[in-house]
Amino acid sequence: MLETGTRPAAPGTAPRAGRDPAIDALRAFAILGVVLGHWLVTAFVADGSGGELRVTSPLRTMPELAPISWVLQTLAVFFLVGGYSAAKGLRPGEPWGAGLRQRLVRFARPLPVLLAAWFPAAAALSWAGLSPDTLRTLIELVLSPLWFLAVYVVLTAATPVVTAVWNRLGLWGAALLVAATAAIDLGRFALDTPGWTGWATVLTGWLVPFYLGVGWADGALGSRRAGFALLAGGGAATALLILFAGYPASMVGVPGAAVSNLSPPTLAAVAFGLAQTGLALLLHGPLTRWTGHARTRSLVSAANRSAMTIFLWHQTALLTVTVGTLLAFGSLPGLHTAPDRPAWIAERLPWLAVCAGALAAIRPLVHGFERPRRPSVTRTAPRT
Repeated sequence: MLETGTRPAAPGTAPRAGRDPAIDALRAFAILGVVLGHWLVTAFVADGSGGELRVTSPLRTMPELAPISWVLQTLAVFFLVGGYSAAKGLRPGEPWGAGLRQRLVRFARPLPVLLAAWFPAAAALSWAGLSPDTLRTLIELVLSPLWFLAVYVVLTAATPVVTAVWNRLGLWGAALLVAATAAIDLGRFALDTPGWTGWATVLTGWLVPFYLGVGWADGALGSRRAGFALLAGGGAATALLILFAGYPASMVGVPGAAVSNLSPPTLAAVAFGLAQTGLALLLHGPLTRWTGHARTRSLVSAANRSAMTIFLWHQTALLTVTVGTLLAFGSLPGLHTAPDRPAWIAERLPWLAVCAGALAAIRPLVHGFERPRRPSVTRTAPRT
């Protein structure tokens, strides 16, 4: 899923054998959805002293904006292309451990850099006057995306098992996972089971798109009929669960809400993921044609090479802009004001470009830590 190290094809050449540029495009759009989602629906409200920041969301004060979360919550697409890529990485007769080690090293290398950067940053922000509660909130926002990597690593490590189950059960395996998620939700919301049992859906829920990605790699979901069936069925199930079963309309968490569709994922989130899977299948053909242009293919490849950097550091870019401007200029509209009116959206949008600029400035500083440096090769002139 968060693949790095892919070199773009030279202009006018075909993509590298064995790599599907449409899958890379889906991954890039999923990354864009996560980043824009966090930057748009994570709002900060500053108090009069300038040392306290409270986190809220426009979805809390303006619930009519819930459809924004339907566009920007793209986690199911991440897991779908993750399952596809992991299954394509399996080679008959070759041990999975070597390839898994390479993937884990690629994911693990940037993490110490992120943590090391925030130790002095937290000390500096404390010295600048931010309260301990605000610092705790900021660090939680930086670290919160890491749960995704943990789940992804577990599912990737289990790819041979997931593939074996697919070969045996096919689509019935996905149906069993959906049923397991429904049973867990039934226990949480109707049978008063302990709250911690709901966190089992972190695996059962996100395993559904990962499992379907494995099936897609096997060639089972390549038809438009499968795409339309998943899109229509998943969309209808999501609507019914929201309208008649009491699930939240927002597909992301809302501060203060009694139930979140993501923490842990609910049956509504899984149904929505099925609809996203169907849409991804339908878009594969158009994306294949779109990425047939060398310039587009190079852009998509560049986005995939920077996937880990964008994913790990986009929250740091948001906080750099938010806290830096607060300390320098005080409270600013759309950045430190309550999202309690539609005009806040218009005030917020220009700040997204500023956050993108901050992320672009961070990237050269940290991107080199994603991959080990290749040893330079010294060429000597042949003897005459």
